[in-house]
Amino acid sequence: MSNRSIEPHRSFASVFKKLRQQFETIPSPQPEDSLLLRVLVQALVSVGIIATDIAAADIADPLGISVWAVPVSAVGASWSWFRRYSRNIPVKFCIAIAMLVALAIFLMSLINQENDTRLVLAALLIQLQVFHSFDLPRRKDLGYSIVIGLILLGVAATISQTLAFAPMLLLFLAIGLPALVLDYRSRLGLLSQRVQEVSAGLSLKRLGVVLLITVGLGLTIFAVLPRFPGYQLRTFPVSSPIEFEGQFDGSTIINSGYVREGKTGTGSSSGSGGNVERGPGQLDANVYYGFNDRINQNLRGEMQPKVVMRIRSQAPGFWRVMAFDRYNGQGWEVSRNDEAQIQKLNRPSWSYRFNLPLLLTFNRTREVVQSYTVTADLPNLIPALYEPKELYFPTREVARDLEGGLRSPIPLSEGLTYTVVSQVPYRDRTRLRQSTQTYPPNIRDYYLQIPDALTDRLRQTTNDILAAAPTQPTAPSEQALYLAQYLKQNYTVQSDLGFLEEDEDLVDTFLFKAKGGYPDHFATTLTMMLRSIGIPARLVVGFGSGEFNPFTGFYVVRNTDAYAMTEVYFNRYGWLSFDAIPGHEVEPVSVEDSRVFSVLRQFWHWIAGWLPSPVTGVLSFLLERLAAGLGGAIAFLVSLFSNGWRGILAALGLITSLGFLGWLGWNSWQSWRYRWWLARLPAMEALYQHMLHWLADQGFHKAPFQTPLEYAQQLESHYDAAHAEIIEEIAQAYVRWRYGQHVANLDGLRQRFQTLQRTSKRSSDRHSQRVGKR
Repeated sequence: MSNRSIEPHRSFASVFKKLRQQFETIPSPQPEDSLLLRVLVQALVSVGIIATDIAAADIADPLGISVWAVPVSAVGASWSWFRRYSRNIPVKFCIAIAMLVALAIFLMSLINQENDTRLVLAALLIQLQVFHSFDLPRRKDLGYSIVIGLILLGVAATISQTLAFAPMLLLFLAIGLPALVLDYRSRLGLLSQRVQEVSAGLSLKRLGVVLLITVGLGLTIFAVLPRFPGYQLRTFPVSSPIEFEGQFDGSTIINSGYVREGKTGTGSSSGSGGNVERGPGQLDANVYYGFNDRINQNLRGEMQPKVVMRIRSQAPGFWRVMAFDRYNGQGWEVSRNDEAQIQKLNRPSWSYRFNLPLLLTFNRTREVVQSYTVTADLPNLIPALYEPKELYFPTREVARDLEGGLRSPIPLSEGLTYTVVSQVPYRDRTRLRQSTQTYPPNIRDYYLQIPDALTDRLRQTTNDILAAAPTQPTAPSEQALYLAQYLKQNYTVQSDLGFLEEDEDLVDTFLFKAKGGYPDHFATTLTMMLRSIGIPARLVVGFGSGEFNPFTGFYVVRNTDAYAMTEVYFNRYGWLSFDAIPGHEVEPVSVEDSRVFSVLRQFWHWIAGWLPSPVTGVLSFLLERLAAGLGGAIAFLVSLFSNGWRGILAALGLITSLGFLGWLGWNSWQSWRYRWWLARLPAMEALYQHMLHWLADQGFHKAPFQTPLEYAQQLESHYDAAHAEIIEEIAQAYVRWRYGQHVANLDGLRQRFQTLQRTSKRSSDRHSQRVGKR
């Protein structure tokens, strides 16, 4: 029995011995001996890991993975350097086991993360790179690490929402350029193991110039690259699912900035609770007072600016939050806010999408996708471009009120991400003029309400304003536009406005006493003026577009960007907004027919914000004229191509002629610039450079590593003795002038060079004649 039990052990040992012998017969890979290349590659990987960690903080809780991944990968890279000549078979086995464990952890994380898997994939890639860093003997292995660092940087770029990622991008580029140079030299076998010898061959000045050129070209391409409006993917950014415990009451608005029944609101953030729903009071410093079912416009003060959202959108616009239908003399209310009047919407468990009801409209619309990331706690009201048709949100339920506002079961907390798809209407003044003043009952009953004490005087004032117009508007859309312009031009924003008395009306005070008021008071006044002449209107609150960051592509929205506007109902065309606040556009920014070069235009707007107004005006005028000229030229060519074969021939002839004239102009410019450059040089330098240029035209280019005398000696085999003597004489004179300050006979050298040019041309002509005879 003992002999039989020994036999399997002997057979296993023999098999293991054979496998070991086979491994030993495999030739060892050629290791990479450049220490500087390895250090740069490790730096690239570290930058990629840290960049992913920084960018992840923009959309979720920080990963914190760089805290351990960077030092552990550095230890692994050091191990690889010292063990680069060893086979490291046990280490390879342990790496394989660790990678399988990392894959199992990734699969479990993937199940829990139903939507955005970019961070989960990035974490897996970082873990694999850390394990891989313990086995980097060859240059090919270092190349894999460079690719992983580049992939991590790309992941960070896709999720970054701020400029905190930009320094990491520039640092990666600054490290990547010398790393690529060293990698190329290693492929040619030109690298030394000594760091001093390798670094001596790298010109920091040249690398700096290449870095600046690369960054400049990248920014230019980024700015002018066309942005087409279509989304090719329908998987949108959404936070992880949020489970709401309890009964969802869609009529409740949770705003931490409001005082209600002697206590602060029940929002998720503490807030100061400064806003009161009735009577005089102070504005809350952090939360906009208009996000509530009842707003009090007898509040005074101002908010402290704070970033509350970052939005990536296909078009700028007014991020609408909610609207009000009932005016109470000193503010607004939502009259239909009972739970039975609020529509609750549910989404399926396998999808984040809520399908929202849309109003029937004859207006032309365009689909606009917006992704919102909340950066500061907000009420449970969901901002969106009007009119939303799809909502991708992490809770299982949301609510929609009768004014088109969306509500969440919970307040919008910091870090929340959701996406909205809206059908945004175009503003077509021609179509709107055709709208009649025949309104359905549900519009007449709620959007024409005015306090009795205000009705007659306000109607008379509004009619008098319209009657005094140079061209009296008759269509409701033109009347709304004119009244908004009138308020902007004849009333002022008054930040020191006093409180209203208990029986005092806001609109009456604005028009007849104060001659102005707070910005939102303009919207209230315009809304009531339109109602007084039979045009349905309501007050809408939300956020302005915010500040567009051309580098990240996000609109940065602050709490101070919140304000109120007037929404006007047009029969068959739905609701459109008008802004009467001074300094704002009357027709708020919305979708346009063509926005292919939108980033370039918004990049210019961003730059113009830093320039003085006169400079901005002049540059805008020049750019507009240039754009108009290019557009007219392109339209003219297109019209020629559409006029049959004669038009096509004319267009081709015109293009050919323009191309020839452009070629002549470019050659003339090059020649002038060359002569101008020579004229600025010292006389001896100009003569020598002129000779080099002429020899280069003959096909003999001077290599950068050649000295002037080495170059002259090389040409002795291509020219006869007399010509070679002239070239060497000029080269000798240049060297003596450059390094010995010896002044040569410039007139004699110029004559000798002219002789070289003439005789060389005659020799070339005779050679061509002999070739022709043969």
